[in-house]
Amino acid sequence: MAFALHLPKLSFSGVGAVNDAIQVLGQQLVKRAMIITDSNLRELGLLDHMITLLESNEVEYVIFDQVQPNPTVDIVRNGHDIYVKNKCDCFIAVGGGSPIDCAKAIRIMASNPGDICDYNGVGKVKHSGDYFIAINTTAGTAAEMTSNSVITDDERQIKMVIIDPKQIPDIAVNDPSLMVDLPAHITAATGMDALTHAIEAYVSPGAHMLTLPTALEAIRLIAHWLPIVVENGKNIEARDALANAQFLAGMAFNSAGLGLVHAMAHQPGATHNLAHGVCNAILLPIVCEFNAETVPQRFRAIAEAMGGKTHLLNDVEAAKLAVSLIYGLSKKVGIPTGFTEFGITAKDCEKWIDKAIEDPCISGNPRQPSPDDILALYLQAL
Repeated sequence: MAFALHLPKLSFSGVGAVNDAIQVLGQQLVKRAMIITDSNLRELGLLDHMITLLESNEVEYVIFDQVQPNPTVDIVRNGHDIYVKNKCDCFIAVGGGSPIDCAKAIRIMASNPGDICDYNGVGKVKHSGDYFIAINTTAGTAAEMTSNSVITDDERQIKMVIIDPKQIPDIAVNDPSLMVDLPAHITAATGMDALTHAIEAYVSPGAHMLTLPTALEAIRLIAHWLPIVVENGKNIEARDALANAQFLAGMAFNSAGLGLVHAMAHQPGATHNLAHGVCNAILLPIVCEFNAETVPQRFRAIAEAMGGKTHLLNDVEAAKLAVSLIYGLSKKVGIPTGFTEFGITAKDCEKWIDKAIEDPCISGNPRQPSPDDILALYLQAL
């Protein structure tokens, strides 16, 4: 069976990676960049060095810092208006998944007809658009190098999942020096998001010989380094390792696909504006236990990658060990134990079932659930 592996044209990783990316940008025929970020990152001064580099390379810029967690269609539309009004010809996203996804969506609108809501789904983007650099400041979403963007439609209370390789940035940047001040709870949530990417890609029916080893190595790195980074965010070696791990996970799921965890996690994110990584982390071990009945041998490998001893266990026992290790890692890094901590009730869960079934990520799950299965899994996550 043939498979596709879409990647950025160029990726820079390691301390000083931002310098390399802006140097390449200076060689392009661009005049005015739009910097898409959030106000917190701007206030923290994370843009200062990059702006100095832009000015030294004679690249003009406009800053759009209105991005919020779980960016909405209105934020995208507003950003598009500012991009056009200022005659920008280049995108620079700085942040985690929210600013980068927002930049992807603005770029779609700037180079394709219609509204961003027209592009919900798979393969609907016709033109890639202007030059695009994505500078990641978290180690979780891999948005800097994937085909996906997720934008909340408040009116319909859904998270639109736009999937098209034309969204992939031209340059992906992972500079761990930008991540050292990330708070521990965000580090934990984004790290568990990356673990979810790796595990879902590894057990997906779409997994293949290029995604299997990258997903497994991502799992190994995250299991080892995430608790270290949560404990000491200044550990630059650990930050670098975790950034590379989430990139590997992105490589895997960008080709193999995601699954039921994401299909279910998108719903509380849309209705209650919960952090995506936290939603994934709560659901991950529960859905893994559900999936393990179908692909227990894959979960044996996951258990081993997470440091579990499986040589005396059969596949079913090893799969149970994998689920236990995921629970343990989640607890160790301080992830909330369930959705009730956010005021979510069983009635909320019932409203999410149909939307989870319609989510495009569900097709990548190794075991296709019934509506009753999804409700039972949601209730288990309360």
